[in-house]
Amino acid sequence: MLPRRSLPPTEQLTPPHPAHSPPWHRELTRAQWRVLAAAFLGWIFDGYEAYALFLAMVPALSQLLEPGQFPNLSSYAGILLAATLLGWAIGGVLGGIAADYFGRKRTMMATILVYACFTGLTGFAQSWVQLAAFRFLTGLGLGGEWATGATLIAESWPPRARAKGQGIMQSAFGWGSLLAAAAWYVLQSVSGPGAWRILFFLGIVPACFVLYIRRNVRESEPWLAKHDERRKLEEQRRAGRSLSREEAFVADFTVVSLFRNPPLRRLVLLMIGMSVASSVGYWAVATWIPAYAESVARSAAVADPGRWGAIAGLSHTVGAIIGYLAGGFLADVIGRRALLACFFGGGFLSIPLLYLWAPSPEAVVFAAGLNGMLTLGQFVWMAIYPPELFPTAVRATAVSLVFNSARFISFLGPLFAGVLISRLGGYSATAMLFSLLYLGALCIVPFVPETKGKPLPA
Repeated sequence: MLPRRSLPPTEQLTPPHPAHSPPWHRELTRAQWRVLAAAFLGWIFDGYEAYALFLAMVPALSQLLEPGQFPNLSSYAGILLAATLLGWAIGGVLGGIAADYFGRKRTMMATILVYACFTGLTGFAQSWVQLAAFRFLTGLGLGGEWATGATLIAESWPPRARAKGQGIMQSAFGWGSLLAAAAWYVLQSVSGPGAWRILFFLGIVPACFVLYIRRNVRESEPWLAKHDERRKLEEQRRAGRSLSREEAFVADFTVVSLFRNPPLRRLVLLMIGMSVASSVGYWAVATWIPAYAESVARSAAVADPGRWGAIAGLSHTVGAIIGYLAGGFLADVIGRRALLACFFGGGFLSIPLLYLWAPSPEAVVFAAGLNGMLTLGQFVWMAIYPPELFPTAVRATAVSLVFNSARFISFLGPLFAGVLISRLGGYSATAMLFSLLYLGALCIVPFVPETKGKPLPA
């Protein structure tokens, strides 16, 4: 039985909207905009840190590996990606649990400091083992920051603007990737072989935003109320009072409460199933887009094939930004379930368009943009939808499990994809195999509830 639903403070104060209500952004306060700014800044540098690894791992490994290890450079690159994703998964789950106990704001500050510091330390790596260790530690902060930002927006923004705010926040990952690409372009021309180290040194910048968050961002009112309730119930339990089922749900450890409740357990498992499809589909397929575009350009005897790989990667990122922003607005027009169906169905169709039906470098660049909109852009559903399904007491835990636990599987994606590319004779067959994940996620959609227009569970 689900805990009783009631309106949290932010929604109790939101009046019903008349037929000719003002634009959605007019009803937002400065405090709510500051929440978005904090989450956006935190996530934009998550995008920077993640994409910086894509850009710098080959130059870094070329300097750090022994000559005899060079033939296996792609395997070491896969290890770096896997280490980052594994750290992301562990840190994300722990960060979500921490946010339910210590607050959304405090946990956001801590996770930003973690990923900023260890990204900066990555620039000092003297071996590939150190590089992998620093990327794992960076991942611990990357995963935890997202869940706190998404939860804080969900609990602070009014219903009519909530999905749009999440879409804007999620787009920060794409803007961060573009920021890393721009920094890399400049650094390569002025810094020579040490450019990859400076790229990581710049990752310390987000630590400066922690002071802004501390001074300008308010803690979530629903969390504050639930935290007080949890503290009182824990005191009563220690005093020997027997708690009711509803009270025990609040007082118990969040993961236990979540999985002990059958309806919530079912929801979180369905969400994780769709998250696995989104995560593995992206990391196992989209990771190879620049290399695939370069191979198509080389087959077409085009001058400077590496340039086409970079352009395809840029197109994919721009497409993702469009997908993030559009998803936030479409969710309020067509509903959450219809948005999921569009993303999973479109993601499935965009893969053969990219890997089978694009005959030229120009066509690959166009298809990469569409694929980015429908595969990487689809991650916006995790910011919009799960916070609307779970009560405040376990919301950050549930959201982080959905977003991050899939990475316990997806960190294997780049490793298996690299092997399959060799075994199956190329990128296309491997991509088509992984595209079946989107069909599996599409089959889950009819079994999840619609939350459009409904208040957050208390």
